[in-house]
Amino acid sequence: MKKLWRISFIYLLAGIASGVFYREYTKYMAFDGRTTLAFTHVHLIVLGTLLFLVLMLFCKDSCLLQSRKFKVFLILYNIALPLMAAMLLVRGITQVQALPLSRGADAAISGTAGISHIMITAALVILMLAIKSCFVDSKPHS
Repeated sequence: MKKLWRISFIYLLAGIASGVFYREYTKYMAFDGRTTLAFTHVHLIVLGTLLFLVLMLFCKDSCLLQSRKFKVFLILYNIALPLMAAMLLVRGITQVQALPLSRGADAAISGTAGISHIMITAALVILMLAIKSCFVDSKPHS
């Protein structure tokens, strides 16, 4: 439980920092358009902080923390979410700076972001299977 709280708190701090960075960086650059920097804050707060707080509730009276699937979820998810946030930051900074990207650089950013989304999807499916095995499969049928 303490580990989940720590993860949640780290994502909270990262989410707050990314929100401050977005606000101050766009203000400093006199940028008033749309940028993916705005989404970094929300992704970290919701997919990081809130998800792990909810998972703490699930783990309170269950075998979820001991589940092998849950451990795989933790590793995969905590690689994928920071990678996604990093790509949102990279894309957002290039948008604010109006940097002309080569097709290769643009594809690399998009591809890495896409891979991070796939990894998060896989991690969430694994999480659902872990929850199912701890809550559904362990209950006696009436």
